Amino acid sequence: KQCKMPYRTLSAIMSGICLGAIIRTAECAGAHGVIIPKRRSSGLTAVVGKASAGAMEYMKIARVSNLAAAIQTLKDHGVWVYGTAADGAAPLYQTDLTGPAAIVIGSEGEGMGRLVKESCDFMVSIPMKGHINSLNASNACAILLYEAVRQRIN
Repeated sequence: KQCKMPYRTLSAIMSGICLGAIIRTAECAGAHGVIIPKRRSSGLTAVVGKASAGAMEYMKIARVSNLAAAIQTLKDHGVWVYGTAADGAAPLYQTDLTGPAAIVIGSEGEGMGRLVKESCDFMVSIPMKGHINSLNASNACAILLYEAVRQRIN
């Protein structure tokens, strides 16, 4: 069964290795693309390309001046926007990710900016059972993308 995957949206991922891993995961999960801000984010460097294991060559990547405005454009085209936060009101495994969706991953340590967070339709939390209360951004991205894949296959 063919499944359409969500567009991927990022918020200020500073680490080139982390951004490369996110691009690789997005490509493997069948996402339409990755959106990153032009400022306060890793550029599309050789490090990002290497960390993406070649996925950067296949993935549509948009660099935008205003991430909140890009999110609004997606929403205007019928895309639901899911932000990720430890205190998110919507538990991931109770969230419907089957429709047109964009997933916003904040930067490690700082999370996402206020305007980006306010632009999200839902704030989703990943259950944490250990002593540490957050994941690496690329790990969080992988969990959300593959939950969307799982929901679309079933």
